[in-house]
Amino acid sequence: SGECYLNGIVGERFAVRNSGATAVVEGCGDHGCEYMTGGVVVILGKTGRNFAAGMSGGIAYVYDPENKFVNGLCNTETIEFETISEEDATDLKSIIEKHVLYTDSNRGSTLLADWDTSLKNFVRVMPTEYKKALERLATEEPMFEELTIA
Repeated sequence: SGECYLNGIVGERFAVRNSGATAVVEGCGDHGCEYMTGGVVVILGKTGRNFAAGMSGGIAYVYDPENKFVNGLCNTETIEFETISEEDATDLKSIIEKHVLYTDSNRGSTLLADWDTSLKNFVRVMPTEYKKALERLATEEPMFEELTIA
């Protein structure tokens, strides 16, 4: 759990086995989000290869204006790429605003300065089984009735 905001590029295996933290970096090496099970990761720049290998939970947002990430750098065995909803866009912007506040990031400031254009260049990485589980939870009846204490 917790939050991590890093002004700069990190090496290999960033957010491996992340199970609940929110983490923002400006780029990462190979194998980012490998075996990730929860949390939110935001990459404001380039990634190395094999991103999301074995990712089974959580969500990643990757800034990909050149479409290099979706066309070869991401391991697509367990994930799919999704469009970013309005609610997700609000959350993503808030996370990047915190990143700028805590790190004085030029990269983050530049993305926020032209947010509408920047947003179009983000990719949402969602593990397929995690998405199915969330959909099931949204439609299932609660196992227990709500208790009212008088």
